[in-house]
Amino acid sequence: HTPLFQVMFILQNNEQGELRLGGAGVEALGTGGSAAKFDLTLSVWDAGGEIRGGLEYRAALWDHATMERMLDHFGTLLEQVAADPGRRCPEIRLLRTAERERVLWEWNTTDAPFSDGACLHELVEAQARRTPAAPALRHGPRTLAYAEMDRAADRLAGHLRTRGVVPETRVALFLEPSPEMVVALLAVLKAGGAYVPLDTGSPPERLAFLLEDAGARMVLTQAALADRLPRCGVEALVLDDVPADPGEDALSHTGSPAPAHAPSPENLAYVIYTSGSTGRPKGVAVPHRGVCNSTEAYIRAYGIRPGSRVLLFAPLHFDASVLDVFTALCSGATLVVAPREEMMPGDGLVGLLRHERITHLKITPSALAVTPPAALPELEAVMVGGETCSAELVASWGPGRRFFNGYGATEHSVRCTAMLCTDGTQPPPVGRPIANARLYVLDPHFEPAPVGVPGEVFMAGLPVTRGYLGRPGLTAERFLPDPFRDEPGARMYRSGDRGRWRADGTLEFVGRTDFQVKVRGFRIEPGEIEAALLEHPALVDAVVVAREGGAGERRLVGYVVPEAAAEVTAAALRAHLKERLPEYMVPSAVVVLERLPLTANGKVDRRALPEPEPATGEGYVAPRTPAEELVAGIWAEVLKVERVGATDDFFALGGHSLLATRVVSRLR
Repeated sequence: HTPLFQVMFILQNNEQGELRLGGAGVEALGTGGSAAKFDLTLSVWDAGGEIRGGLEYRAALWDHATMERMLDHFGTLLEQVAADPGRRCPEIRLLRTAERERVLWEWNTTDAPFSDGACLHELVEAQARRTPAAPALRHGPRTLAYAEMDRAADRLAGHLRTRGVVPETRVALFLEPSPEMVVALLAVLKAGGAYVPLDTGSPPERLAFLLEDAGARMVLTQAALADRLPRCGVEALVLDDVPADPGEDALSHTGSPAPAHAPSPENLAYVIYTSGSTGRPKGVAVPHRGVCNSTEAYIRAYGIRPGSRVLLFAPLHFDASVLDVFTALCSGATLVVAPREEMMPGDGLVGLLRHERITHLKITPSALAVTPPAALPELEAVMVGGETCSAELVASWGPGRRFFNGYGATEHSVRCTAMLCTDGTQPPPVGRPIANARLYVLDPHFEPAPVGVPGEVFMAGLPVTRGYLGRPGLTAERFLPDPFRDEPGARMYRSGDRGRWRADGTLEFVGRTDFQVKVRGFRIEPGEIEAALLEHPALVDAVVVAREGGAGERRLVGYVVPEAAAEVTAAALRAHLKERLPEYMVPSAVVVLERLPLTANGKVDRRALPEPEPATGEGYVAPRTPAEELVAGIWAEVLKVERVGATDDFFALGGHSLLATRVVSRLR
């Protein structure tokens, strides 16, 4: 575009002189077909008592339909200004009644029946009664039938009730992927409680905070993991030690635990923690009702049925796992649970998909992008979510199967759209709202934005969750009354995402209104990492951003300012963070600065933060054997660094789990 400006406004209000050429008639003719000089040029002129105008646009940026909508909105604005010149700009509505009805109502007409009145575990129990002998869980050579899984969950639920678990009781799960993990999850729900999944890789300090903040009554774990739990006064129940029979007094005549207090659909099903901008994680309190609705909506959209095989790809503390578990177990499909090392994206994941004959896979775009498309004839459907999906990904993985682009938030019962993508030439939109969900794109004054105009995305409808556990102020800030519906208690969640409607009624994701980032599918508030950095006594300032890394992956970079006389190293600061944060929140690079760059109004100028220096090993030790030379060469290739020493740390050089899969593939 031109270097000075992109939009021109021309007002032709001078009196037009008459050109006389003897007896010849003179008429002004438009040039027609000229190239647009600017992105937009609006010309208006006095045409004998009325104002006429024309809009010239750059065809590489705009299409005709968009320009027609823009002129219609401009006309609406002029009409309101002419009718009331004293009206304030924020009070002007650009949408005429028809378009307003379309974006607020027509595209949000999603009413559909679902199992209202049921809880999640009751949907699983109903499926177990329908197909008791069908395989429910598979883990390596082990297979549990639906009836066997349900009985095991009943037994553990009875034991939990004897320990005081009732509705709204939070029970933490500190378990590795296994059938026992799924059984424990179901048992907590059957007992009436809500499960709180914990990352087994989190440091003890963080685990202690989560257990205290959740108000967990107990934590279920395995003998191999028990030593990793912090001593914080929360009872640890080692599942290996739980008796197989809870006692006849805990069982009804049907063989199922007899609940003293049965949960309702409005009771909590689970609490999942997300990164918090204030420096501490926040727990999203999710009731049964919204998740039941989302589960059944995705079973229909995704085509899961008895005989399908669903891979539990997401870790339990990641909300995508909720749909993996319940879309499988509420539809009669088999849920395949595998160790994390077998699900590392790349050739290993392809081998697992092939060996387990997976038919339905939910995965992050970044993980799918490093997995080679292969001949997988039984893989019927792939759904990506958690990050922006590229056209290249649709083009490479879509042919021969259904490819969905999903979008949502933990605060809206996991997901609110599912877009079937068929075009691999353009980045796909995220689609339309699922059953009983609504989406609004609003301007800063909470008015609906016109089609094609970016605004903040608000999620509404039945899947809106309760809010943040023990955080009423933050809940009130993010969960607002729905001004477009009359139902009592109707609320909408302020997502912080920016989006815009396309003309066909699908939503396009644009970006964020704040500094929240997504890295490898994880939702991260840089403020939480900054707060952890500033706990280091030698630092006076810190900021964290997400940048495109040398290996083509988005990565976190920290910028710190130490005390005047203090000496700090990147390695020491990363070690400091590893004691407080999970691995995916530890920046791969830390840059020490004398001061942070500031804008004219005193805020951190994030655009002026320097690129981190290429990673190189400290205390370089040259590779000493042919094997070490091979490994070092592969690391350097994957990490895009000049050299790698024999004693270097892969993660300190900027590596992470997804890049590790590329290393493994090349080593093989």
